[in-house]
Amino acid sequence: MRVPFRGHRLKRWKRRRNSSHAKIRGVGEQATAVLKEWRLLRKLRCGTNRSTDFVKAVLVLHYAST
Repeated sequence: MRVPFRGHRLKRWKRRRNSSHAKIRGVGEQATAVLKEWRLLRKLRCGTNRSTDFVKAVLVLHYAST
C-alpha cells in the first residue's frame, strides 16, 4: 500500500508519486461511490465469490459508459 508524502516543499519525484497515488485513489473512490449508489451490496444474498463477480461486472459497465 502506498502512502502519500506530506509537506509543502517536496522534491519532484515525491510530487509525481503523490499525483499517481491520487489518480489510483480516485478510481477506487469512484467505484465505491457507484456501488453505494446502486445499493448492490445491500441487496445481494449470495456468497463472497459470487458477489465479487457482480461487483466486477458493475464496475466494467460503469467504466465502459464513461
